[in-house]
Amino acid sequence: MAFDPDSINFLNDGEAVDTNALLKYLQHQPPEVLERIARSVSPQVKQIISHNVQGLVGVLPGEAFNIKISTDRENLAGMLASAMLTGYFLRQMEQRMELETSIFDSLPSFGDDD
Repeated sequence: MAFDPDSINFLNDGEAVDTNALLKYLQHQPPEVLERIARSVSPQVKQIISHNVQGLVGVLPGEAFNIKISTDRENLAGMLASAMLTGYFLRQMEQRMELETSIFDSLPSFGDDD
């Protein structure tokens, strides 16, 4: 499922809300860029976000229950925003971890006798 920023309509009490700068930026990105970003998410980040969303909506085993969740637009938007922010935060931390690992791995060992 690809993100389609053109399909977003933000409403506040029935009236259209002015588009924010981030939404305008997303709307001007080629679909290939958005798809590449979505594919770059590691399985670990996907797992953490999945657990986060499951915690927000509750977890029942699908084999034993016919699960249907209903909510309003505002609550759904809040949950999706939370999942997105969690994803961005986790990706930044993942990149930081990779950078620190790379730096520490490239440093010479001072305790080794050659």
